[in-house]
Amino acid sequence: VQLQASGGGLVQPGGSLRLSCAASELTLRSYTIAWFRQAPGKEREGVACIARTSTRTDYADSVKARFTISRDGAKNTAYLQMNGLKPEDTAIYYCAAAARGICSYYESNYRYWGQGTLVTVSS
Repeated sequence: VQLQASGGGLVQPGGSLRLSCAASELTLRSYTIAWFRQAPGKEREGVACIARTSTRTDYADSVKARFTISRDGAKNTAYLQMNGLKPEDTAIYYCAAAARGICSYYESNYRYWGQGTLVTVSS
């Protein structure tokens, strides 16, 4: 089972990026999907989640109204659309999949993890 995160890069403040999380040997619509991030010198934190059993989503306060999590069942891929990026959004972003049906940011709930993709927001 693999989750492949991609789409990171260098973007100016105020810009946008869309991260992708592609799955192999795993049907993403059967899992709760979350995006976490880890900034330099900081602990990893959850930023967005979409529940397995519904389209219910959850966002960290720091990214609400700027980030949107979604998934495409046909492509077996989850996405994180990031708009209005700020320098403090600079981090390695990870996608993760959990069998639990509700959103949470407890890392121990997530069995499968992508390798991370680096997002740098800088002018």
